[in-house]
Order: sequence, then C-alpha cells, then structure tokens
Amino acid sequence: MDLNTEIYEHDNDVDVTHKINTIELDNWINHLKYIEKEVNNLVNMCALNDELKDETVLQQFQKKKDENENLLNALLKYSNSRVDIAECEDMNCDMTFIKEHETYRKSYLYHLDKYRRLKDEFFDKVQGKF
Repeated sequence: MDLNTEIYEHDNDVDVTHKINTIELDNWINHLKYIEKEVNNLVNMCALNDELKDETVLQQFQKKKDENENLLNALLKYSNSRVDIAECEDMNCDMTFIKEHETYRKSYLYHLDKYRRLKDEFFDKVQGKF
C-alpha cells in the first residue's frame, strides 16, 4: 500500500485505516506548526506590553514551545517512518503501525489539552490586567 490518501472502494479496512491515520498525522503536524507561531506571537505580545510581562508566564510558554517542538520533531520522524507501511505483508506489521499511531494520538491530544489550559490561564490573567 502506498501513502496515497484517496480512499477507493476496493481498499480493505487496514488500508483505509492507514490512509485516515496519514491524513490525521498531517493535520497534527500542521496544527503543531501553527501552535509554534502562536506561542511566538503570545510571547512577543507580552514583551511589547509592560503590563503583560510576567516571567512565570513567559517561562511556561517557553516550556510549552520546547514541548511543542519535541512533539513536532517526533511526529515528523514518525511520518517519515510510515513509508515502510507499504512493506507490510501481514497483520502483525500493520498492527504495529496502528498501535504506534494510537500512542502518538494520545501524546498529541495530551499536549493539545495542556496547551489550551495554558492559553486559557494566560487570557484569564490578561483580562484581569485590562
């Protein structure tokens, strides 16, 4: 199976799963790239406004930026390894990729939840300062 993400009538369930996972992975990578830009914008916004300068918040954003970069790099590496899916000849091989994808899904969703909480906390503070 190649990593073409178009789903055809003749695709079996495993092929469809791999294609959907590929689409999902691409979305995660794009979202993490956006978060990287967003964190930079939030940090710059804090730096430009003395009322928003808060070392704790800046440190939290820096930590989140580092975590985001680490996860993004892991997903990019994982994405590159998925070319080997085409070599799978049995269900065990396919299941290895599917299980690995589930592990990355959990990591991504956990990261996203933590980032959203940090952003909510930041905006709660910002609203209190204006």
